Amino acid sequence: MKKLEEYVKSIPDFPEKGIIFRDVTSVLQDGEGLHLAIDTMQEKVKDLEYDVVVGPESRGFIFGTPIAYNNRKPFVLIRKAGKLPRETVSVSYDLEYGKATIEMHKDSILPGQRVLIVDDLIATGGTTEAMIRLIESLGGKVAGIVVLIELAGLNGRERLKDYRLESAICYPGK
Repeated sequence: MKKLEEYVKSIPDFPEKGIIFRDVTSVLQDGEGLHLAIDTMQEKVKDLEYDVVVGPESRGFIFGTPIAYNNRKPFVLIRKAGKLPRETVSVSYDLEYGKATIEMHKDSILPGQRVLIVDDLIATGGTTEAMIRLIESLGGKVAGIVVLIELAGLNGRERLKDYRLESAICYPGK
């Protein structure tokens, strides 16, 4: 049986020279790889108590929904601004070259609910930090975070040190 890391293709010098891009789509395109990814992520948080799973657009949807389904938990979408049809709460945050805004439905998290954040990758932790701000603005409590890939060299874990963060694969570099 292949190790999970073997399903991830590493693309050198993309999107710019000196960067090694960790391609999650290669995991998704292999049935065994996808199955192993979901199982591994789920195993990382099997002892965690949570009420709802949250995932950001778009790969957080892919990995978060099966975890929610397998554990009979609701799944809540976090999307880019302007994509959700009902009343939303939003947060803006800085990117390397600009700003981004994410939203979730105002009624998607109830006060006191324990939330598991699921995403494909954590790098600097900026997007995850913004998701935490959204969840906490609605009275939710972040029970934990699980990602498929952690790029440890970009220090996202340090930025999120007050939260439990689990990764299925951890790469030391950028």
